Amino acid sequence: MKKFLKKTIWTFLVCFYFFQIEKVQAIVPYYYFPTIKNLQKQSLNIGKNAYQLLYFGQYEESLNLAKLAVKINAKDEKLWLILAEAQIANKEYKKALNSLNKAEKINSNISEIYFAKSNVYLKISQQTNAKSALEKGIKIEPNNHKAIFQLGNILLMEKNYLAAIKLFDKSVKIKPDFWQAINNKALAYFEINNASLSINLFQSAISIEENAEPLLGLASCININDTKLAIQLAKKALAKDPKYVNYDYRKEQLWGEKLQASTEILLQNEQLQNDVLVAKSKISESS
Repeated sequence: MKKFLKKTIWTFLVCFYFFQIEKVQAIVPYYYFPTIKNLQKQSLNIGKNAYQLLYFGQYEESLNLAKLAVKINAKDEKLWLILAEAQIANKEYKKALNSLNKAEKINSNISEIYFAKSNVYLKISQQTNAKSALEKGIKIEPNNHKAIFQLGNILLMEKNYLAAIKLFDKSVKIKPDFWQAINNKALAYFEINNASLSINLFQSAISIEENAEPLLGLASCININDTKLAIQLAKKALAKDPKYVNYDYRKEQLWGEKLQASTEILLQNEQLQNDVLVAKSKISESS
């Protein structure tokens, strides 16, 4: 019995010892040290979430996430690009340029960096820098019809109409249904006194997309020769997008002085006064 008791006590002590070890192990904290690969993966996920928030208009939240992603991984140019986009959305243009410069240092062969830079330069009225950035981007991606179109727009701002038309032509060759480039060709031709070609181009743009801009542009072109049709087109244009009643808005869309003058004459027509008033009231309501 005594021998059995000793054996029992020994067994109990051994079990208690192991139990105590397990207990001690249970309260020792376990630290997880992520690998560089895991950190990079997490930063990319955060960057994607930032981009999604940007897409849904949550600009401040997007900016905070983009900053976090870059802090985790400052060696990924994609994250710097996302941060730059978030900064642009929040109107932090100088910071956006700084982010884009950092992206360029990491990888200078990404066209999106230069296209984004051009966008920022245009927002801060640095057309020469915007043009230079676009040209760099197009060298990397020569068939980007939108970038070529934007370069044409800068030339349109500079009143270099023939050069702008060449770029719009190039853009349309790459994407034949790109009505915006066709429309802007019409804008350019009107300023160099080729109204007949402008009419054809506006009609071509409308056949692809019945947008307010070519509708009003066409109305302004034909007003002298066919006022009845011009009024119909103008009514339709203002109903589709009331902002085109505004001179400054049309200027933002790169309408030249000659087309602006023709449009102002058209909009003074008595038969359009109610449409003009309605359009202006809609603009006031939305502002």
